[in-house]
Amino acid sequence: MTDEHGPGGCGPGEYGPDERSPDKHGRPDGRGPRGHSLYGPLEDPAADAGHREHPPRVGFFTDTSVCIGCKACEVACKEWNDVPEDGLDLLGMSFDNTGMLGASSWRHVAFVEQERPLGRQDAGLAGLPTGPSGTGQTAEVVADALRETPRGGGELGTGPVDLGFPSFDLPGAATGAEARTDFRWLMASDVCKHCTHAGCLDVCPTGALFRTEFGSVVVQPDICNGCGYCVSGCPYGVIDRRPGDGRAWKCTLCYDRLRGGLEPACAQACPTDSIQFGPLDELRERADRRLEHLHEAGVEEARLYGRDPGDGVGGDGAFFLLLDEPEVYGLPPDPVVPTRDLPSMWKYAGAAASALLAATAAVFVKSGGGGRR
Repeated sequence: MTDEHGPGGCGPGEYGPDERSPDKHGRPDGRGPRGHSLYGPLEDPAADAGHREHPPRVGFFTDTSVCIGCKACEVACKEWNDVPEDGLDLLGMSFDNTGMLGASSWRHVAFVEQERPLGRQDAGLAGLPTGPSGTGQTAEVVADALRETPRGGGELGTGPVDLGFPSFDLPGAATGAEARTDFRWLMASDVCKHCTHAGCLDVCPTGALFRTEFGSVVVQPDICNGCGYCVSGCPYGVIDRRPGDGRAWKCTLCYDRLRGGLEPACAQACPTDSIQFGPLDELRERADRRLEHLHEAGVEEARLYGRDPGDGVGGDGAFFLLLDEPEVYGLPPDPVVPTRDLPSMWKYAGAAASALLAATAAVFVKSGGGGRR
């Protein structure tokens, strides 16, 4: 490491002067405006963005079945990218003290508590809040759910708890199958998906967001004007503006580390290889094998999320193996890039404008050219 910003000394918004560096519009070599794909499968997003010679597309495969919720990824991300802390208080929902992805949370480890054991899936904790309550976006949701509980939430934390002692048994003596209860944790480390068709990139008016030669999507904070279009353009609700700063921030897939030949900090720090980094094609093959193995082992509810290039965003650069429905993890079930309908919207707008002009011309002709009689 050459300085505080990592290999090559690239700080935020500084990506070096070589021939691959984007101009202010996010296009390599200062190329002018040109058309690009907005929807559907896309074999090579980097080439579509104008990178003529580039390395293979890379990304993340997150296997949530082996995530232990240690949050090493969150810490490594903050340390390497100098991301400020965003609150150190527990939110009252399991061990989650992050709540969701945001401008100061580029990684978020979700803790989902369920009352059903592996193999008999259920949404779990029906009627009770299952998300974080320490952020403004979710406080209202949690408050509404608490009002529906028998005592308006007053029973939470007031009932007796069996700590398992005093006891005359040796510690760990009853830890076999007979001691298991109908309860489990689902843990997953969420991150920006680096979509094949990135809505945030398509709607950015300043070119602060650009597609790198690795296929990832990066924000240049020195160009961002804080308009917030990218926030509403992301179908996953990932990118956000930082309070007091106003600019948008999100995961960069550790672009500076990639250019230095290193893997992202979160993947390197993960002790169980739940977060796997590599060429996207290889990760998809690895995920398919892992899914087949879990199905053979009887985990029929296992599924891949974001792996399909034919989905609403053209497939994700960061995809997941989940053990329940996406909604359980706080993920949208069927994300679609907002710009999908842009061509048809312009088509209909053009048709409407043509009809208006034709009607205006007809009225003008009928009135005799507008002159007095």
